[in-house]
Amino acid sequence: MRIPLTRYGLRELILLPILLAAMGVVFWDFLPITWPWVQIVLGLLWLCVTLFFRDPERIIPPEGNLLLAPADGKITDIVEVEEDRYIQGPTVRIGIFLSVLDVHINRSPCAGRVEHIHEQAGKCINAMRYEAASKQNRANSVGLNCGDHPAGKVLVKQITGAIARRIVCVVQVGDSLTGGERFGMIKFGSRTELYLPKAENAQVLVAKGDIVRAGATILVRYSETVS
Repeated sequence: MRIPLTRYGLRELILLPILLAAMGVVFWDFLPITWPWVQIVLGLLWLCVTLFFRDPERIIPPEGNLLLAPADGKITDIVEVEEDRYIQGPTVRIGIFLSVLDVHINRSPCAGRVEHIHEQAGKCINAMRYEAASKQNRANSVGLNCGDHPAGKVLVKQITGAIARRIVCVVQVGDSLTGGERFGMIKFGSRTELYLPKAENAQVLVAKGDIVRAGATILVRYSETVS
């Protein structure tokens, strides 16, 4: 069965087999007594890393009044916060924790034009400590001007974790994205946040503890008029 893999992991997928093969040769030459256990462990490690870079296709919901999950994982928090860098006002923040077993591709929550990108220097605190991770960890924020979409503007924040140390973001200011389109990934366990302007016509459809899938799970649906 073919496993779809992302191009964002091309370097690791090329270098890792070479490294593991070299380690296997070293153990075979100097510690032959470890055969076949070391080789089995190295093979499982290769399989785990390969699966980490899987990139399955997703069926994108066609409605235009939705915000989709920007990442796979578990909803950890849905809170109201002030976002003063791009949206500049009261927002709803939906946090998603990605374990090492989740697909780590980030997707756009809706169609829009990239209007803001900000890289935040910082630490690599465990992403399960979501408040500390959100404020202190190294992160990359992508602000989208959504045009005629009811949200107007949204912000997706890619955040490192204790294991994740590298953020991939392949878009630039001025690029256009469709809803559910891939724009990057975070490597090896992390957190992704979606910020949307607080609005009465925005209905959050998920709750803390829910499992979501990037580009496929609907996080927010907007009604046509404000109640």
